[in-house]
Amino acid sequence: MKVRDLLLLLLVCLTWAVHTVVSKMVVSGMEIPPLFYAAVRYGLVCLMVLPWLLPLPKPLWRTALVGLLMGGGSFALFFTGMKTATPSGSAIVQQLGLPMMTLLSVLMLGETPDRKRWLGSALTFSGALLVMWDPNGVSFTGGLIFVAASAFLGSLASVMMKQVRGVRPLQFQAWAGLTSVLLLGPLTATLEDGQFQQAAAAGWPFLAAVLFSAVVVSLLTHTIYYGLLLRYPANLIAPMMVFNPLMTVALGIAVTHDPLDLRVGLGTVLALTGVLVVTMNAEQAARLRAWTQMRLR
Repeated sequence: MKVRDLLLLLLVCLTWAVHTVVSKMVVSGMEIPPLFYAAVRYGLVCLMVLPWLLPLPKPLWRTALVGLLMGGGSFALFFTGMKTATPSGSAIVQQLGLPMMTLLSVLMLGETPDRKRWLGSALTFSGALLVMWDPNGVSFTGGLIFVAASAFLGSLASVMMKQVRGVRPLQFQAWAGLTSVLLLGPLTATLEDGQFQQAAAAGWPFLAAVLFSAVVVSLLTHTIYYGLLLRYPANLIAPMMVFNPLMTVALGIAVTHDPLDLRVGLGTVLALTGVLVVTMNAEQAARLRAWTQMRLR
């Protein structure tokens, strides 16, 4: 991989990590209702990529459903969880998408994962479960259950996307924006109060945050990421994406002062090891072993 492209990939990971911390500040610090935040974000996305709604994709219902699951559905749950979850905890629990995708690919696509994929999924699940654990058992507080549900919707959308042909990335973004607004607009109007007053009270920091979320995260970095996937094999890109949760954990500790104890640290190691087991191929694993042996000499 060229140095420029490696730096772009690291920039994508850092941007997504910053977005998790910013989302925490918006829904927790500024007290912006999460459904409203998601609706405004995807309203802006829809306006910016409106021309890509046409021509109508076929089948339309599947593209619209994938866009909704990947967009407003997933992020509405994620923003709701971030009201009480820590950025570092949410970054690890989001890795549950890996074992969820493995199971869904078996059930929906008839795939037969190899033992490496099952092992990696088991490690990731164990690590995420450890992060969600407290002395009284699995914690359904702290918003992590909403983050886990968000990961499930994202995984379901990814599996369903494999059944869609001929739809461009920006077309998915356009339909994600439209369907998200159509769902989240009525939901925030019905279930939340004081949205516009809170947004006005937050002022320009909220405007900056929602523009960052819609323009930089949804459009710019996803376009860069898809471009890198077109230029390089997915099994080269995927292991490097482990920098995203690592950066999120680091930012969470530095910016929002997330606690990091032995339980969370061990869960993080287990989850990210599982991700690497699944995404790293034999050649990359051999290079890693050689590099490790060289460093130990």
